Amino acid sequence: MVLAGGAARRMGGAPKPLLPVGGVPLLARVLAAVRGADPIVVVGPPDLDPLLPPGVLRTREQPPGGGPVAAVAAGLALCPPTGRVLVAGADLPFLTAGGIADLLAVDAPVVMYADEQGRAQHMLSVWRVEALRAAVPEEPAGASMRGLLRDLAPHLAAWTGTGPPPWYDCDTVPDLRAANDLSETEGPDGRRPA
Repeated sequence: MVLAGGAARRMGGAPKPLLPVGGVPLLARVLAAVRGADPIVVVGPPDLDPLLPPGVLRTREQPPGGGPVAAVAAGLALCPPTGRVLVAGADLPFLTAGGIADLLAVDAPVVMYADEQGRAQHMLSVWRVEALRAAVPEEPAGASMRGLLRDLAPHLAAWTGTGPPPWYDCDTVPDLRAANDLSETEGPDGRRPA
């Protein structure tokens, strides 16, 4: 599940998923990392449709702009009733299949990366579908991602890879510039050489 809505206020309102890093739109980079998933669900506005490969499902949070938990609720409606689901922001230029596999290797109700300061990275997590459904409030609009963990202690995974971490997100213009600078040293798999 790729969360691709939001107003991008810190980007001056530009549609973040369409902004390029290394010449490739952020959303396309994330979709390349999740291409082995089934189904792939993108939650965002219709103007993202030209970037979606065949078979990718798109839905919209209610109300539009209702926040990430409302987007999760909308995406869950298109997910199977059991199994595991990745929840990822559409602004993660360095997300790779390997970074996702590291999360999937942990068997827990919810697993997410922790950064160098030990902070949980809520916008890149793997959930058991049942646990995520139970965590989403009845009124999800405006709820916080952190609030989904009110009854759960996530397993926090450490990033052991090289280069920018998979949770690196582009929230501001300086973040986007830095991501473009970092992307110049990427290999064909999206990783930087050691």
